[in-house]
Amino acid sequence: MRVGFVEWPEGLEPFGAEWSTIAGEVARARLDVLVTNELPFGRWIAGDATFDRNVAQASVDAHSSALECIANLEVRAVVSSRPVWANDRLANEAFVWERGSGRPLHRKQYLPAEPGWFETTWYSTEFAGFEVADVLGLRIGVLLCTEAMFNEHARHYGREGADLIAIPRATGVTTDMWLAAGKMAAIVSGGYVVSSNRAGRARQGVMFGGAGFAFDPNGTCLAVTSREEPLSVCDVDPVETARRRTTYPCYVSERHST
Repeated sequence: MRVGFVEWPEGLEPFGAEWSTIAGEVARARLDVLVTNELPFGRWIAGDATFDRNVAQASVDAHSSALECIANLEVRAVVSSRPVWANDRLANEAFVWERGSGRPLHRKQYLPAEPGWFETTWYSTEFAGFEVADVLGLRIGVLLCTEAMFNEHARHYGREGADLIAIPRATGVTTDMWLAAGKMAAIVSGGYVVSSNRAGRARQGVMFGGAGFAFDPNGTCLAVTSREEPLSVCDVDPVETARRRTTYPCYVSERHST
């Protein structure tokens, strides 16, 4: 199964010349599944420390408009995230677009609160757990950005039979710890790990570092995107993930004394 991962620009708007270039790159890659970066359309609103309902609604509208663009991509399935209303705040909802319609996969539970990433100001933590979903016959789990830092969820996905863990993210220019998180997620789950990121400077001065990546079930880095190559591809083999889960450390069970 051919899975693509990307670094898409900050402030990406649906339609227009920039989107046409991206759609052409996706078509040429002949993908089965595309994993986008976190909240890929419009500006990064969590750089602002004060919640603004009109700005929040504009982000919802941008992502809703972009569904037409996603639907028209020459790819069988797209895993992404979008803002949706959850009471008086937004929720960051991972979803898959497949066979002409979208369905939710997960809502982000781990939210940073610091300059550039005031996510607790904008997003709620309404629970919608860590569940594996079937996408084109692949078993997929999603970790939204910061959630990749909590390895217990990658391990859980492995025990639930995930072939692929998708990590849409919006992270800064320091990439070492994200590569380390991706590598460990692959090792403890026995699955492939694919992550996409934003790239470029946001209006508030936040700089996103790109560097989408893929790791195989042994924790070997397969590729990292760059400004020159903003889309990369890896092949996901469910036979390999099934084999890997029988080996160390995936088979090890936690034992409690009584």
